[in-house]
Amino acid sequence: MANHKSSLKRIRQSENRRLHNRFYARAMRSAVRSFRALTDKNEAESKLSEMYKTIDRVAKRGIIHRNKAANLKSNTSQLN
Repeated sequence: MANHKSSLKRIRQSENRRLHNRFYARAMRSAVRSFRALTDKNEAESKLSEMYKTIDRVAKRGIIHRNKAANLKSNTSQLN
């Protein structure tokens, strides 16, 4: 276990960040999964921009790499 106050604080902060990042990554994966499950083209076109926003937000925060975000957006746009 850590002996310094600063290392104890770092442990607390990293745990909070891990939970925060996990939430946003999960939300992004759910958005992609629900988009891929759509069968109606009109509904898919309306949901596409929402999914892109979610992916871009997660990439901007550094939770996923920007190239992974680009790959996800590219692969899902080919589904339409």
